[in-house]
Amino acid sequence: MESRVLRVERRELGLYAECGSCFGLCCVALPFAASAGFPADKAAGEPCRNLRADFRCAVHAELRERGFSGCTVYDCFGAGQKVSQHTFGGKDWRSAPETARGMFGVFPIMRHLHELLWYLTEALERPEAAPVHGELRRSLERVDGLSRGAAAQVAALDVDALRQEVGALLWRTSELVRAGVPGRRDRRGADLAGARLRGAGLRGAALRGTCLIAADLTRADLRHADLLGADLRDARLAGADLTGALFLGQAQVDGAHGDGATRLPRGLTRPTHW
Repeated sequence: MESRVLRVERRELGLYAECGSCFGLCCVALPFAASAGFPADKAAGEPCRNLRADFRCAVHAELRERGFSGCTVYDCFGAGQKVSQHTFGGKDWRSAPETARGMFGVFPIMRHLHELLWYLTEALERPEAAPVHGELRRSLERVDGLSRGAAAQVAALDVDALRQEVGALLWRTSELVRAGVPGRRDRRGADLAGARLRGAGLRGAALRGTCLIAADLTRADLRHADLLGADLRDARLAGADLTGALFLGQAQVDGAHGDGATRLPRGLTRPTHW
């Protein structure tokens, strides 16, 4: 199970999505295109046809059946309620349409900030990363402070530069955690879509940003692998061991296919569709 300390800190930072406190921002601000995950195109700033007047989803219980599986693998890390309730003080874009443009512009940036906070809190839980815990804590406090700025301040942030800065610190964390794994492989950013990796020995591998769409990872050893940003959509994880995997999010797991024998890192939940 996810440690109580980690859960409390993430709760205090507002990193768990609370859709009831959000104005359906992911259903409006973000675009999507007709694909395996969505049945039709939708432009950024255009409300999804399923968004109700109360900002709830009319088909939430049937998203996969209706072709909206892309929605089931999205996590805003609590950015929605932060923008809705803090940045814009509880004013919603329907009753206060003058806020719409700014709100929709800030939301994707806030989502980046909250994702970084999620990773930083995980890194601070890793005892092997003790040599950089001080830097991690300072980085977390800085990013948290940025997320609490006014709308104009958040909109003006150089997100790419910030992600590179925090990413370098997370990489140092990753190296410290994986240091004891002999022969670990570095496949960062590799295109392994559809790759046959059944039973592969990927313990401690660097798979950051790797494309693993529809890859066969059945019974693969992914213990302590760095999976930050890895694309696991439709990857087969039956019997795979992801114990201790670094920076693996629930949305990544939700987009993959596993079974009762798949071993997940603590804090992640086995998807109901497995």
